[in-house]
Amino acid sequence: MVSSDGLGVGPSLWFTLLELMRLGCLRRAVRVSTTELAARLGCSQQSASRHLRMLEGAGLVSRRIGSDGSLIRVTAEGRRALEEVYMVLRGELDEVGGEVFEFEGAVFSGMYQGGYYITRPGYRDQIVEKLGFDPYPGTLNFRIGEADLEQRRRLDALPGVHLEGFRDSDRAFGGARCYPLLVNGEVEGALIVADRTSYDLSVLEVISPVGLRERFGLEDGDTVRVTFVGGPASDADS
Repeated sequence: MVSSDGLGVGPSLWFTLLELMRLGCLRRAVRVSTTELAARLGCSQQSASRHLRMLEGAGLVSRRIGSDGSLIRVTAEGRRALEEVYMVLRGELDEVGGEVFEFEGAVFSGMYQGGYYITRPGYRDQIVEKLGFDPYPGTLNFRIGEADLEQRRRLDALPGVHLEGFRDSDRAFGGARCYPLLVNGEVEGALIVADRTSYDLSVLEVISPVGLRERFGLEDGDTVRVTFVGGPASDADS
């Protein structure tokens, strides 16, 4: 039996509920396969399926099962559970002060797809609205070292600013999270993390209102530093 009290949800189920929220299930019904969920949680497909059944049984999520995955939405009870834990975390973190996240790494050329995605109106309009800048048509990619991966995991566990997925006349585009940052102590930008990405946690992909390579004269192998102080901002309506 799982309590619908947010603080009564067991650790494994809590992180499953959190991952569903990060997939956008708090705002709308999202198609999620147990294979995808298991990969994001680092558990077996059977465990992911069991977690979904338990969350559904506790009234924290609703599911409509199909052949290519389940349409899942976090219920009002699930939202209350998330909010209760959030309030506890916020109280503790506010008391000790926000963590300073700082990453330094080597610039590299990506797959040259950033410009295409960032210029899609479905993303660009949300970035302008939620982050307050019109993004340069491209991203700056850099790779951090193993020593920074634990800090990167802590950052990745925070909600950030959510960009909704959308569909245009040609294809569907997934959601993403953004974390406002300062590049080399001078230029405002944001780390963008796609819900589905081929990059691992060692790679940071940064958007900005300016071309960062040109602004700082960066070439592959050069070092760049990004900093965010106080914990990433989150959507006002989340």
